[in-house]
Amino acid sequence: MNQTPKKLRVRQVLDGLRQGRPLAGPMQVHLDITNGCNAACVTCWDHSPLLNTPRTADWKRRRLPYARFEQILSMLDEVGGVEAMVLSGMGEPLTHPDVYRMIEQIKRRGWSLTMITNLVAADADRLAESGVDQLLVGVQGVTPTSYTAFHPGWTEQHFFTLCAVLRRLAQSPVRVRHVQVINRDTAPELVEMVRFGRLFGADRVNYKLASLKDGTEGSAMTEAQREWMIHEGAPKARALAERLGVTTNLDVFEAQLQAGGRATAPISEIGCAMGHVFTRITVDEDVLYCCNTEIRVGSLRERGFSEWWWGPEWQALRDQLARGEYPLGCAQCGKIEQNLKWRARAEAAGLNPPGTSR
Repeated sequence: MNQTPKKLRVRQVLDGLRQGRPLAGPMQVHLDITNGCNAACVTCWDHSPLLNTPRTADWKRRRLPYARFEQILSMLDEVGGVEAMVLSGMGEPLTHPDVYRMIEQIKRRGWSLTMITNLVAADADRLAESGVDQLLVGVQGVTPTSYTAFHPGWTEQHFFTLCAVLRRLAQSPVRVRHVQVINRDTAPELVEMVRFGRLFGADRVNYKLASLKDGTEGSAMTEAQREWMIHEGAPKARALAERLGVTTNLDVFEAQLQAGGRATAPISEIGCAMGHVFTRITVDEDVLYCCNTEIRVGSLRERGFSEWWWGPEWQALRDQLARGEYPLGCAQCGKIEQNLKWRARAEAAGLNPPGTSR
């Protein structure tokens, strides 16, 4: 399918930001295909054993039927502007029985495809040859001890399975980014995560401060660990990454560390462009403003996607965030890196980043 040249598409988004409403559909769509997961990460809002209110068994069984998946892709074709898709879930997408057929349909459209996965359920050869452009792999620990602490119920064999799949993917054209969620279990390995990334040919090592709520706060790093990372761990990791030639997002991560408390993003300083470039659709077909499940626009069971995208409900949310009126969850923004990129683009174009007082 024909794609708008990147520079023109960016200019189109910036023109939309200037006017206060988008001029085309979202550039990127995050589509959840399953709630079920093969892991129980301690920081997870949906599957952690620490949750005060666990998800029901019925909720965990839900997944997007393949026929409905095709219909949603057709809706996105209709709205136009889509260039990239994130295939994920509130669980593990590689546990969906039709996941490789889904990958094929996305790539037929010429869209860039990123998958968020823990890799343990992967058919390594099939995934390596699937055409996926990028994998965001939830590693969460670079030794069997930290890995099993972060993933209760898993054993060191799961860690070795992960390593084997990473080794196979390093021989493929797929870009693999290591995602390291930092909590009390993984914080001590901040520096060694760089070395692990180099060992398995990571395209980048992404550090992410754990966003915690509803009981998962019990897995938070200590203040002593935060201070160590700010003053010693992060500088050492940055120096090692430079020496080994490993790309990281340590600059963004250090900003998260400095935010303090439970906050992970100074969103009022960064601004938010997500209502112009991004959306997420859940297994239950809820249409979300961004990756935050608390900011719901509507449901595809009630209206088609284009009706929501161009409708008054979505626009009201764009206007609200543009005024800097952020919901509480925005202090733990999951799209912080993307918002930083759009802030830089807006400033370069002479615009105030949306949702800031600049």
